[in-house]
Amino acid sequence: MKHRFKWINLALAGTLTLGLAACGGNSSGAGSASPDATKAPVATKEASSGSKGDKITITFQNIYPDPTDPKNGLMKKIVAAYEAEHPNIKIELDSLNTDQQKLKLKTQAASNEVPDITIVNPSAQMKPYVDAKLLAPLNDMVEQNGLKATFQEGILDYYTFDKNLYALPDGNNIAVVFYNKELFAQAGVKVPSTFEEMVSAVKTLKEKKITPMAIGEKDTWTGSFLFMNMLLRTNNGPGFLSDVIAGKRTFEDPAFVEAIDAFQSLVQAGAFQEGATSFDYNAGENLFKTGKAAMYFMGSWATGGIETSSVNGKVGVFKFPTINGKGNANEFMLAPGSAFAISANSKHLKETKDFLNYFMLNFPKEAFKVKGAVGLAQKVEGDFKANGYSDMAIEVMNLFKDVKGGDLAFDNTMNPGTAQGHLQSIQNLFVQKMDSKVTAKEHQTAYQSNNK
Repeated sequence: MKHRFKWINLALAGTLTLGLAACGGNSSGAGSASPDATKAPVATKEASSGSKGDKITITFQNIYPDPTDPKNGLMKKIVAAYEAEHPNIKIELDSLNTDQQKLKLKTQAASNEVPDITIVNPSAQMKPYVDAKLLAPLNDMVEQNGLKATFQEGILDYYTFDKNLYALPDGNNIAVVFYNKELFAQAGVKVPSTFEEMVSAVKTLKEKKITPMAIGEKDTWTGSFLFMNMLLRTNNGPGFLSDVIAGKRTFEDPAFVEAIDAFQSLVQAGAFQEGATSFDYNAGENLFKTGKAAMYFMGSWATGGIETSSVNGKVGVFKFPTINGKGNANEFMLAPGSAFAISANSKHLKETKDFLNYFMLNFPKEAFKVKGAVGLAQKVEGDFKANGYSDMAIEVMNLFKDVKGGDLAFDNTMNPGTAQGHLQSIQNLFVQKMDSKVTAKEHQTAYQSNNK
């Protein structure tokens, strides 16, 4: 499951840590970041008035420990610039790997010693910290100097509770379909614009002895990730699981049953390699990266690995299509990443907000310079190609700017017991065809038994 957490929990680590929503591969640009990111933020009145006062130390817990990671360098660059402008303020870095940071934060939270700035994960994962009133609302901060406007539409919702924003993400990912252009041409199929065309393409590819779609379903989240994109379509938009949690609908709802039917039609058409449930994530992805499968549904974090594989230069991407005329192709499965939060008990709350405001306004510009702007949570403008970004990276980024919302993964929304039942139920569909209503009932039973 480590790769599922790459797009949720490890979004700040490694080369694929920047995710949803970036922007614009503007070929006419000059490599400049968005206007709001090019200027240093204006400090709050309180922070400015204390710029020549007592020495202040702000602890900045982060998950950029690797000095070879470009984000480690850009973090230190922004910190140094801020300290130069605010000589009385010292930013003390507490750099940990993701697992270390998560464990340390739990310990710190238990003793009410959350650092001035820390890392949290979206939605249900950060809610316990919010409920414990350990995090400071950031509504006032993001209204300064246009910071809120630098973020892609909807991304901040995953860090907002009761109309209060509690964290700012550096990135996110979306689900896309990668496809091998040579294999498509060899089979005489075109990029599908509807799910029905996708199933037809699968059948044609299968007839041509080409594996239509690679997957690593030994890691059960991969099938769930695909299924949830289908539910996003059959539900005509996001929010199905939220409705279930709110008691408005059940898993036996027609939209859920229709998604199961669609999923099974893909499986029954022979979309996946033989023995898909015995392939783990890496093995499944390697089928596509070695030119042995025509399509690969995965998060945009897979872009970098594909670019360094033998199919580099042969791959395009497309949005998951509508199903039975339902859904919006510009709504994606979303993987909002780790985010920066501020301790509600910070002794230097105003100064800490001022620094984080400065950091986030400058983050897109610095990330762009180090080729880390593939899918930032913030908007970026510039000549990506001139700055060394590949054609496929630009194509992926062009999908990001179309994002109009979407849904989170099942197991990042539901409780663990229900999620486990779901993952097993979907995996079973790779092995045998099931009555879709029976599968829906399995989900409802799992949900009810885990919500007593």
